[in-house]
Amino acid sequence: MTDHSAGSPQAHAASEFIITMEQTADFEFRVRFDKPHHADLMMDEPAPLGKDAAPSASRILAAAIGNCLSASLLFCLRKAKAELGPIRTRVRTEITRNEKGRLRIAGVEVEIDPQIPEAERQKAMRCLSLFEDYCVVTQSVRLGIPVKVTVKGFEAPEA
Repeated sequence: MTDHSAGSPQAHAASEFIITMEQTADFEFRVRFDKPHHADLMMDEPAPLGKDAAPSASRILAAAIGNCLSASLLFCLRKAKAELGPIRTRVRTEITRNEKGRLRIAGVEVEIDPQIPEAERQKAMRCLSLFEDYCVVTQSVRLGIPVKVTVKGFEAPEA
């Protein structure tokens, strides 16, 4: 499955998994995961193709990016023993048309609000330079889609 040829950035697969999808109606699909304790996931396309009865692949991708970044930041903050409130994440996804008129994800902006009290901010500072690199999904997606990440309370001053 993985290209192990010379020049490949990966010498061997660290792990792999397989999901299956089954069409249930029109553009609706049931996703079954490789772990039996994971609930099935329904997906659909928005109108006019589908009925918009479930999230589309674009929305699932946006959720995956936001979740991975949030979890990476949470992991780092816990290792730093920083107190924080419940993390809230907002993912804005821009859909545009390419030169052939086909829809594409043009960019993703992620805003993470870890709700860190002022007294805990120093503990969190190191995490800001580390957490994105540990997000498997975002770093993989960035190879083809620009992903901008902002952590609330730690925004860079505007020039």
